[in-house]
Amino acid sequence: MFDLLRIRRGGGLTGYTLPFPPDDAGLPPRFRGRPIVERDGRAVLDLGACLFSPEEAVDGVTFSREYAMASNRREGLAVSDSAAPVVAALDERMRRLLGRSLRLRSVSAGSCNGCESELVAASNVVFDLARFGVQFVASPRHADGLLITGSVNANMRDALERTYAAVPDPRLVIAVGACAASGGPFRGSDEAGTGVPASIPVDLWIAGCPPHPLAILDGLLRLLGRLER
Repeated sequence: MFDLLRIRRGGGLTGYTLPFPPDDAGLPPRFRGRPIVERDGRAVLDLGACLFSPEEAVDGVTFSREYAMASNRREGLAVSDSAAPVVAALDERMRRLLGRSLRLRSVSAGSCNGCESELVAASNVVFDLARFGVQFVASPRHADGLLITGSVNANMRDALERTYAAVPDPRLVIAVGACAASGGPFRGSDEAGTGVPASIPVDLWIAGCPPHPLAILDGLLRLLGRLER
């Protein structure tokens, strides 16, 4: 860390921020990306419930190096081959309103803080989410939408619904991680929830446990019409 700070102070590491989409994402060897189902379409894998653990790579399922794992629809995270889920861009009116300046209120609704750590990383100098006009704000009154992490347990559901109601229209909702999509590894227990409730309509689901910053960037920018599949 100190060596990196010395290099930065001396004006080194020019271009340290990754271009996006990156020519070389520099993903570590242990990175497990979007799963590939190698069973001729006869098996369906739910990315929203996938924890990306080595134990899940069995019986015709392998992990690729692809980080694009977002969909406008929850059912769109169910894949049967190597194809990526589809993210359709917002309509023209919403792109005019939000395409260049998106303010999000992040709500951790019963998370382990893994997804929050990746969101922090998405804002650092390497990934630099703010260069695309996407920033986090402290108040839902100042937000264009919500970014939800966690399984939405009983203690957080009311707070989440109140926060959603406080965001002015038109508003977006983005669910990040396996817990927000399906309840995560503790789904079905007395304390954990089952993800974002039906009372809150979600515009973008980003799979992962937790999702890599590149997966977050990819989903958000496709939703805003800044990238094409």
